[in-house]
Amino acid sequence: MTDYYSAFHMSPVPDPGPDATAPEPYRGIYAMPAFVTIPTTDLSASTDFWVGAFGFIDLYSFPDTLVHLRRWVFQDLLLRPADTVPAEPSTSSITFSCVLNQIDGIVESSRALGAEAVSGPYDTPWNTRDVEVVTPENVRVVFSAAKVFDESSREAQNLADVGITSLHNE
Repeated sequence: MTDYYSAFHMSPVPDPGPDATAPEPYRGIYAMPAFVTIPTTDLSASTDFWVGAFGFIDLYSFPDTLVHLRRWVFQDLLLRPADTVPAEPSTSSITFSCVLNQIDGIVESSRALGAEAVSGPYDTPWNTRDVEVVTPENVRVVFSAAKVFDESSREAQNLADVGITSLHNE
């Protein structure tokens, strides 16, 4: 495919590597290009889980109505009260970027705070290391960290096979 172009300059995600540093939580107000709304039967407990396990901040709250959580810029999530939550985890998931040095901490804190299930970390064919967590609301959340790109790796070949031949910042 020849219509791909580098857009790394638009992303808050840092370049991959063992020394990559996650951006600080973003506290600015902007028109959100996308966000997820999660139903919960306990706003306070859900807020504690998402903040403690995943590093979100409580950007603002309307008591008993809504909690707006955020990690990095464009990683927004709204918690809303509900009478029930799904009995089983969804087959769909939401994925948030992170950096490699956050993966183990997400695994540990998710387990410590009572995540329903934690899978991984595991490496993907598209050059990321991921961990999947099922939250107390039965939401399937994936945290995905880019690995250093090795042009001689199987992952590089996988990407080349679909027409992506360069992953450097331009």
